[in-house]
Parts: sequence; C-alpha cells; structure tokens
Amino acid sequence: MQINSIAAVVTGGASGLGEATARRLTAQGARVALLDLGRSNGAEVARDIGGDTLFIETDVSSEEQVSAAVKQAAEAFGGIQVAVNCAGIGMAGRTLGKGNEPFNLDAFRLTIEVNLIGTFNVIRLAAAQMAENTPNETGERGVIINTASIAAYDGQIGQCAYSASKGGVVGMTLPIARDLSRTGIRVVTIAPGLFATPMLMGLPEPARDALGASVPFPSRLGDPTEYGQLACQIVENPMLNGEVIRLDGALRMAPK
Repeated sequence: MQINSIAAVVTGGASGLGEATARRLTAQGARVALLDLGRSNGAEVARDIGGDTLFIETDVSSEEQVSAAVKQAAEAFGGIQVAVNCAGIGMAGRTLGKGNEPFNLDAFRLTIEVNLIGTFNVIRLAAAQMAENTPNETGERGVIINTASIAAYDGQIGQCAYSASKGGVVGMTLPIARDLSRTGIRVVTIAPGLFATPMLMGLPEPARDALGASVPFPSRLGDPTEYGQLACQIVENPMLNGEVIRLDGALRMAPK
C-alpha cells in the first residue's frame, strides 16, 4: 500500500511511539488523525506536524469514543486505510508484594482494559470502517498495526499485568489477521524492546544508560523513529500479515 495515498489513525499519537509514527506517515504523504486522551498534548503535536493532521480526544477503552473518532477521521479524510495502535499504560507490581500483599486487582484490570481490550476495540471499529474501502490494485482495503512488547515473551519480575496485556495482543494477532483476510485487511504487531519513550526517559540518566547497554546491538535504547520506520515498512509490504515482529536489538530480558 502506497503511503502517500492513505489516511491513518494513530492511537497514543501525542507522544512516544505513536507520535513518531504519525510524523513518519505524514512525512511520506499520509493524512493522520492522532487519537489520545484529552490531558495529552495531542492538539499541540497535531499543530506542529501541520498539514491535514487532526487531534481527536479518545479513550481507547471506550466504545463510544473510538467509534466517534474513527467516524470523524473517515469523514475528514474520505476514509481510513491504516490504524496504528500505540496507546498503552505500564503498571509494575509483584503478584505478592511486601508483606505478601496481593497485587491490586483493579490495577490488573485497568492494564488489560487499556492495553488489550483497548487495542481490540480500535481493531474491530477501524476494520469495520476499512471494510467499506474500495480495494487497491493488490486487493488491500487496510492495514492494522498493533504494539505489543518483548515483555509478552520475557516478562520480568513485577510485570505480571503488563506482560499479560501484551501477551494477549501477540496471541490475537494471527486469528484476527485470518478473520480479516477475506476483507483484504492485514494485521501485524510490533513487539518493541527498550525504547526512549516518555516512560523510560523519566528514569535517571545512569539508569537509562545501563538499560541501553543491556541491548546486544545496537547497545542503546531504541529511537521511536525506528518504530515509525518499521510501521511504514509494514504498510508498504503486502506480504507482511499475521506476524509479530520483535524490534529489540536481539535483547532477551533477564528476570529483573
């Protein structure tokens, strides 16, 4: 699919991986709607990107808000061909904490609600919109890209909720790709390693340096632009479908 002829929605588009992807798509000629929470700086980012970029306040776990956002983007752009799911939260905590206190169940539910259910919510509603597209010369109507994490495979101590949520994204990638194959919609998931996103950049510099040094090669934190680059390559390559791609510099996480 040629990027210069498409419109996209990017969740979590106000910062980190989502912002980098939106900027990359726009630079290659796409029109992009940034979907993020109202407290984000999404409106400012959209103005900075310029062009036809929109910011639409959206909580991905809300059926009503995502449905309205997809409809608004489709009306503004004459349809959407790409959806990139970057919205997510991280919440650390052991199954049993200090004094054998059980992990907070509401925190576990919230992590699943945003990272897994929110991703599926966007997938299903974006796919319904894409199904109305006229297929291109290769039969494609759309591309959906999800964000998992290497924590889905190498979850560390304290990542029970996060790993479960991202493992769910990995697990549903192939069946959803198969579900949507008859419609001409591809589904691919990226599982990033350690990236210089706002979550990690909040750590002290020595801690960031140590994390970067743990990556075999290149021995540094990933740049969000590298995620955006891969997202664009997925859009452009019609044979990429039903796959989870680790983007981690050969990193395999230790228990802690």
